[in-house]
Amino acid sequence: MRTNITRGSQMSGLMSYLAGAGKANEHTEQHLVAGDAAIMAMHGDAVLDRATALEIAKSLDRPRKFFGIEVTRLAVQKGDDGIALRDAAGAVVKERVQADVWHCSLSLAAEEGQLTDEKWGQIATDFVNRMGFAGDDLGKANCRWVAVRHGLSKNGNDHVHIAVSLVREDGTKADVNNDYNRSQKISQELERDYGLQVYTQPEREYGERGIKPGARESASRRGQIEPDMHRLERAIRAAAVSSVDEGEFVRRMRQAGVLIRPRFAAGRDDVVAGYSVALRPEKGQPVIWHGGGKLARDLTLPELRKGWPDRPETATVAVQEWRATAKNPWQYTPANPGRETREPSPDLWTQYARELRALREKMQAVPASDRDAWARVARETSGAFAAWSQRVETTPGPLAEASRSLARSAHLRAHETKARPVAWASAAGNAMVLMQVAQTGKPTLALALVMRELEKLSRAVHDMHRAAGDAHRASDVRSMMQHRLHTVSQQMPHIPDAGAGATAVQTLTAEQQQTRARMAAERGWADGTPLPTPLTRRAPDWAADTAAPQRGRDDDRGR
Repeated sequence: MRTNITRGSQMSGLMSYLAGAGKANEHTEQHLVAGDAAIMAMHGDAVLDRATALEIAKSLDRPRKFFGIEVTRLAVQKGDDGIALRDAAGAVVKERVQADVWHCSLSLAAEEGQLTDEKWGQIATDFVNRMGFAGDDLGKANCRWVAVRHGLSKNGNDHVHIAVSLVREDGTKADVNNDYNRSQKISQELERDYGLQVYTQPEREYGERGIKPGARESASRRGQIEPDMHRLERAIRAAAVSSVDEGEFVRRMRQAGVLIRPRFAAGRDDVVAGYSVALRPEKGQPVIWHGGGKLARDLTLPELRKGWPDRPETATVAVQEWRATAKNPWQYTPANPGRETREPSPDLWTQYARELRALREKMQAVPASDRDAWARVARETSGAFAAWSQRVETTPGPLAEASRSLARSAHLRAHETKARPVAWASAAGNAMVLMQVAQTGKPTLALALVMRELEKLSRAVHDMHRAAGDAHRASDVRSMMQHRLHTVSQQMPHIPDAGAGATAVQTLTAEQQQTRARMAAERGWADGTPLPTPLTRRAPDWAADTAAPQRGRDDDRGR
């Protein structure tokens, strides 16, 4: 069960939204399923129209107004470009804003179907009590609250919204410290208590940046099939994994047509603390900048630097590139053009395939508990698919989706990651060959060899998640391989097997060929053959995987 928390100051605005038609007219049969005893006695059986919603909002807000209590929180100030403002010392500027309204949605995956009003009422009441807002055993005055149900979300997710006034009935303030983590823990408890789908173990959770509805709507108005943030994330991953140092990364971002600018440390022009990127806007439209950390946890500059050698000479060259782009991101001219301007040698294809194979063999001895090592593998494999996608996909296709799926396994917090070991068999650097893939014509055998190794690395990431008990992520990677990579694999030329294997493929009967095609469709790839020849290693039974349903995003969040 997914939770999503927002804070605000307009209870009447929140209740009006919950009782309204919704942003896409998706709200139906708006009504209460649980809440404050007095409010439920008055409005529990009524249809939730605007007038009733405003009456409920007044009742919820009455303790705050009666006692004259203010509830505030610190919020980051942002400029017109959406970037956080900073003071002369380089610190983020914050301000106090009103925040007496606590709003949380509880959402099920679409595959779980719908619960009854009674069941949702019990879940909402237990959730509020365990959060410490109300309850007979609380030992404090209750906060006033209601739980609203108004049909399925646009994505088909059954859900409820909980609105809480943070001023208790005795004028004291409710404690919302660490409310996000507490809500996650309570959600997992309720999943077990009420027999709901348990998605993942909390210690295996991988964070992912959300996309605001406004960003999706903006992309839709411009005829784009994905938000700008996804496109920028893919460009960064492709440039990072294809670069051997920070300077080359900056130059490759320019080569990809992305605007990039540095954030220098306070009072310095030789120390870069971060960066932001933007797509070139249409004529007359503003530039929308995005910090790397806003796109994904692992795309901050400190995290990217962990994948490159830390040497004084490369740091000096990087600063020169940052200074060059800082002057004018629109007309940035590289200070020291490097290997990104040269065509890679054909020998690099074989070298890249060998390095991918060496990396995969190394990971066979790495336990699933080593999150840093596996996140590094996922990041580099994701970057390779991103580089390939940028070269051959004019619109996001299976390669872009494969990159995004694997990237989710790389989203660790900064304290969980380490610098890449010098001896690490890395995909970084040689991934640049994928940026030179021919955009037309048939794929080459060399490309097929690289594709095979990337598939096997993706499979290894799946096995890691499965061994760690992370059914949700394992299912995501498995689905990506079945429905995305399999599409790409079918376009690759056949790689001849050594010895008799090559002849065996030539002697398949029509029935055996159909069997082999069916196996490939079910598993996402087909390494072997249905002929009765001995296998050196048994392939995983992908079809027997316990498929965890995808979490549905609740797009009906109040603002």
